[in-house]
Amino acid sequence: MKIKDGFTLHQIGDEYIIMYNGTQNVNFNNIISLNSTAAHLWKHVEGMDFNADTLTDFLMENYEVDSETAKRDAEQLIKNWLEAGIIK
Repeated sequence: MKIKDGFTLHQIGDEYIIMYNGTQNVNFNNIISLNSTAAHLWKHVEGMDFNADTLTDFLMENYEVDSETAKRDAEQLIKNWLEAGIIK
């Protein structure tokens, strides 16, 4: 997986949102918002190839979470990002 070109994370107050910084038509019927953990994961994988194991390892190294929960959360996050069209 990789973040699609043109998508960047922005922090507005305590909120994190993903915005497209280009001129192509992008459907933003829904604002893509992230919680702080997802934002930290996004920052961690910006500019690199990643998979569920990459996110799982990051979660386990930075949060008090067991491997099963971290893997489940990582897989769900990837699914959400794919559905939102922000990673490929």
